[in-house]
Amino acid sequence: MAKVAVLSYIKRKSPVHDLVGTTKLIFFLAWSVAVMVTYDTRVLVCFLIGSFAIFKLSKVKIKEISFVLGLAAVFLLMNNLFVYLFSPEYGVDLYGSRTLLFTIAGRYTITAQQLFYHLNMTMKVVCVIPVALIFIACTDPSEFAASLASIGVSYRIGYSVSLALRYIPDIQREYHNISQAQQARGIDLSGKDKFFTRLKNSVAILLPLILSSLNRIETISNAMELRGFGKKKKRTWYVQRKMERNDYITLFLSVAVLVFSMVVTFWDGNRYFNPFL
Repeated sequence: MAKVAVLSYIKRKSPVHDLVGTTKLIFFLAWSVAVMVTYDTRVLVCFLIGSFAIFKLSKVKIKEISFVLGLAAVFLLMNNLFVYLFSPEYGVDLYGSRTLLFTIAGRYTITAQQLFYHLNMTMKVVCVIPVALIFIACTDPSEFAASLASIGVSYRIGYSVSLALRYIPDIQREYHNISQAQQARGIDLSGKDKFFTRLKNSVAILLPLILSSLNRIETISNAMELRGFGKKKKRTWYVQRKMERNDYITLFLSVAVLVFSMVVTFWDGNRYFNPFL
């Protein structure tokens, strides 16, 4: 069974894939800003439903991005934990009231206001991460570079991002090949051995991986230099496509999403929805 590459383009026929790179980039930026600005739970619920709907439209399977989702879940858990450890009653100060549920020890208490703040913080991440992963999975790296250039980003930066996205699957493939070769030589990298032994054995993979990566970088940089990359201020893009009706509809939705978030969030002059009043 072939392994699914992490953070790589997944070619598929879907309404999300059919959009041009510029449209997807603008929508993702508008969506991210709209979610990050608000702490209104009602708005976040709408975005949560929207993110699931976009995920369904993209036809990307959960197992194809499960590894990154797992990393995001770990980051989210750590973020919530550290916020609570350093400021266990930040929600109390934020919402101006205190509903004590129970006390853990000393100043570490569990209040309804703090739980509500953590709920909003979690929803914000859950609303953005799936859309970000879908954007990466549904956008060809070359088209992504062209979309960056179309909004005024230097084509050198766009091409660097494109190369990085293209290189991620290659790195994973190279790592898998080196790992199998080392295991064939008798180096145990499974979970059966002790952690520090596996850590020591992993050097047998990382060193060849770094050397092969450096060699690949040198080959690519030489090829780009021979072709005169960076000589001109502008360049054309082979994969750049013209916008169609669905692109304009999506751009309109991008503006609508951003305006909706701003209006509902700041309607009463406060970013935070307070159900405890």
